[in-house]
Amino acid sequence: SRESAFVHAISSAGVVFAITRACSQGELKSCSCDPKKKGSARDSKGHFDWGGCSDNIDYGVKFARAFVDAKERKGKDARALMNLHNNRAGRKAVKRFLKQECKCHGVSGSCTLRTCWLAMADFRKTGDYLWKKYNGAIQVVMNQDGTGFTVANKRFKKPTKNDLVYFESSPDYCIRDRDVGSLGTAGRVCNQTSRGMDSCEVMCCGRGYDTSRVSRMTKCECKFHWCCAVRCQDCLEVVDVHTCKAPKSAGWISRT
Repeated sequence: SRESAFVHAISSAGVVFAITRACSQGELKSCSCDPKKKGSARDSKGHFDWGGCSDNIDYGVKFARAFVDAKERKGKDARALMNLHNNRAGRKAVKRFLKQECKCHGVSGSCTLRTCWLAMADFRKTGDYLWKKYNGAIQVVMNQDGTGFTVANKRFKKPTKNDLVYFESSPDYCIRDRDVGSLGTAGRVCNQTSRGMDSCEVMCCGRGYDTSRVSRMTKCECKFHWCCAVRCQDCLEVVDVHTCKAPKSAGWISRT
């Protein structure tokens, strides 16, 4: 499904990011900073010298390809082909946000001399990018000779190496289905005031929700005491908890 496509892509990207960062921080004996970033170069702002510690993302990609793809390379079926594609899309997503950072040298901070290096962006950017790719994932089918795939719907464009692909439609995650591993959303706590994915409108799939008033102990009236402790009182707090209703056809009752 498109969910498994996203999981494979984000996991592969995570390995690239973690290994590359470990190389730059000197935590691995097998790699270090990018050895190719040496000498002088030129960009739109002029000449600069490579310096600092450029992230060795090529090593991270190479390691992730060997480690994450190992299992899939043993198979020749459609699932293995799909997973390899999505793994590669995840690796490319990290490399997409590699950016050049520079430091100026000169009198009063003038940029008469510049030292630059390549650094990965925050992983959140990769995650947000792959989330958009998840929303635009393309359903595919195997081609006749079994060596690749083509779009299931001819109206859609052929997937690129950056797109996520999937074979099967996603199950209905609103309803519990043990066969597909879906727990459903009945009994899930939702946020009445949110407009996001955790909102009662979205989480409860239009079935509505139950509201119950519960009491719980919380820390309150916390004060700092010299030196050096924070002491709090235990306070009883009464709050409203909203939980999604079960489907009317369901043969079980929510624990709320």
